Amino acid sequence: MSNNNEVKISQYIVNILKEKGVRYVFELSGGMIMDLIDTLYVDGCIEIINVHHEQNAAFAADSIGRLSGIPGLAIATSGPGAINLLTGIGSCYFDSSPAIFITGQVNTSEQKGSKKIRQLGFQETDIVSMAKPITKFAYQVKCVDEIPLILNKAFEIAVNGRPGPVLVDIPMDIFRAKINNNKLLNTQAIVRDVEEIDDVLISKLLMDMRKAKKPIILVGGGVRACGAFDLYIKLVKLLNIPIVSSLLARDCIPYDDQNSVGMIGTYGNRWANIALSEADFLLVLGSRLDIRQTGADTKSFKGNRIIYHVDVESEEINNRVLGCYPIVADMKVFIRTILNKLDGHELQKNNSWIKTIRNLQDQWPDILELKNIKGINPNYFMHKLSETRKASIYTVDVGQHQMWAAQSLELYEGQRFLTSGGMGAMGFALPAAIGASFFKSKEAPIVVIAGDAGFQLNIQELQTIKRNCLPIKIIIINNNCHGMTRQFQETYFGGRYQATLWGYNTPDYVNVSRAYGIPARRINDTNEIEDALKELWHDPLQAYLLEVIVDPYTNVYPKMAFGKPISHMEPFCKPIEMEGT
Repeated sequence: MSNNNEVKISQYIVNILKEKGVRYVFELSGGMIMDLIDTLYVDGCIEIINVHHEQNAAFAADSIGRLSGIPGLAIATSGPGAINLLTGIGSCYFDSSPAIFITGQVNTSEQKGSKKIRQLGFQETDIVSMAKPITKFAYQVKCVDEIPLILNKAFEIAVNGRPGPVLVDIPMDIFRAKINNNKLLNTQAIVRDVEEIDDVLISKLLMDMRKAKKPIILVGGGVRACGAFDLYIKLVKLLNIPIVSSLLARDCIPYDDQNSVGMIGTYGNRWANIALSEADFLLVLGSRLDIRQTGADTKSFKGNRIIYHVDVESEEINNRVLGCYPIVADMKVFIRTILNKLDGHELQKNNSWIKTIRNLQDQWPDILELKNIKGINPNYFMHKLSETRKASIYTVDVGQHQMWAAQSLELYEGQRFLTSGGMGAMGFALPAAIGASFFKSKEAPIVVIAGDAGFQLNIQELQTIKRNCLPIKIIIINNNCHGMTRQFQETYFGGRYQATLWGYNTPDYVNVSRAYGIPARRINDTNEIEDALKELWHDPLQAYLLEVIVDPYTNVYPKMAFGKPISHMEPFCKPIEMEGT
C-alpha cells in the first residue's frame, strides 16, 4: 500500500478487501453504494459481478465463502437493496458460511437519529437492527476513524469459531471522506473461548470406540465450515468406521469409499437410518442433531448407545439429544488430538458390521423406493447424472428435488455439494452456482439442480450466466407443482392441493432458456435420459438447461414417520402427528 497521501474511504476499503484475499464482489447498483462500486471499478483488482436481485448477490457470496473459507462479499444500496440481502444473509448464518455484507446508507446529516419519525433521508432504513439476529456482527459506521477497526473486526468475526456473516452499514458521506492511507490495517485477532480438550475424555472415547460392535460416525457441515476437512479425511482412514452424513455434509465422504454409508435424517437413505438406529456407538462431528436429522423422538435416537458430540459451540451439545459426552472444541484441534493418540495405528475393521450395512443397502435400494412410478424416476435420474463425474460442484435448490439429489447423487472425491440447509431458501441454487463458477475461474462445469417452483424465484440470473459465459449446467426437475408441500398436503390435508398444484403453473423453460441464449432440451421419458445427458455434456464449458418432467404426484420416499424412531419411515409407517418443521 502507498505510504503517502490521504485516500478516499472507498479506496481504503478496497485496499483492505484486497489484503484479505477478496477476489469477487457481487452487487446490484444503487445510489448509496455507487461510490464504492466506482472505486472498485477504477481500482480494477476485484472483479465486479452484477446480478439482477440483491438476494442473489448474497447467495453467490455464501457459495464463495463455503468453497474458499475466505468471506464472500456482497454489497447493496440502502433501503430495498439492503433488505433484499436478508434471506441470503440468513442462509450464511444458519449454514456457517463466512461472508461480508457492505450496505450503503444515507448521509449522516439525513439520518433521523432520535427523532420519533419513520424516515428522514430517502430510503433510510435501519438495516443493522434487522440483520442483527442473523449475523455474527452488524454495525453502522458513525465516523471515518471507525473504518479500520470495524472492517478488520468484520473479517475476524466472520471466520473465527463457527463462521458466519457480518454486515457493515456505511453512510454515503463517509465513503467520500478521506483517511490516512497508512492507518494500521491489522488489528489483534479476536480469540474465541473454547474449552480445553479433556485428555481423559479423549482416551475414554477411543476405548469406547474400540469396544463398540456397531460404531458409526455422523459427519456434519461443521467439518468443512471450520476448515478441518483434510484432517478429517486422515482420521476416517485410520478409524475404519462406517460414516453417515447430514444434508450439508453429503460431500464429506466419497461415494465409492468403503466406509461411506449414506445420508441420514427425515429424507435419509432408509438403510442409513436403520444402520444408525442399530449403532451402539456414535461420534458426531460438527452436526447440530436438529430435528431433520434425529426426528422428533429424541429419546429413541439416544437409546442406550454411547454418543460423543464434538462442536465448537457448547450450546449445540445436549440441546435436543440428551446424555451425550460433550467435547467443545475447534474441529481441527479435536482431530489433531485424536490423530496424535492414534499415532498412525488403524482401528481394527469390523467386517461383519460393514457387511450388515451393505445388506441393508441391497435390501432397500433408493431407486426402488418409488415403485410403479409414471415416467422418469428422479432417484434413477440422479444416478445417471452422476455417472460422467464431470460436475465439479453441484448446487442444489430446496424442495423434493433437493432430497432426491441428496439421496442418490454419487459424489466422488473432489466433488462438492452446496444447498441451503438451515434457511431452506428456494432460489438458492442458481446464484450459488454463479458464485461457485467464479470461484472455479469459469474453468469447470457447475451443475444446478432445481425444482420448477424454486427456479422461478431467481430465473433472471440466466442473464448473468449468459453475460459472463459461465459453464453452468441447469437441471430443472419439473413436476409442475410445489412438490414438497403438495406431499405435505397429501399426508395431512386430505389431498387438497391449493397453492401447490391448484392455482400454480410453470412457463416453458426450454423457450425461456433459449430466449436468454442458452441451449435447452426437455425430456419426458426414461429412454431419453442417456441421449439428453450426452447433449448436456457435449461441450462441458457451455451453459445448458435440461428440463426433466416428473409426474406431479411423485413423492419423496423414504421419509421419516414424524414422531416415530428414525428407522420408521414412510410409506410403510405413518406419522403420529403433524410435522412441526
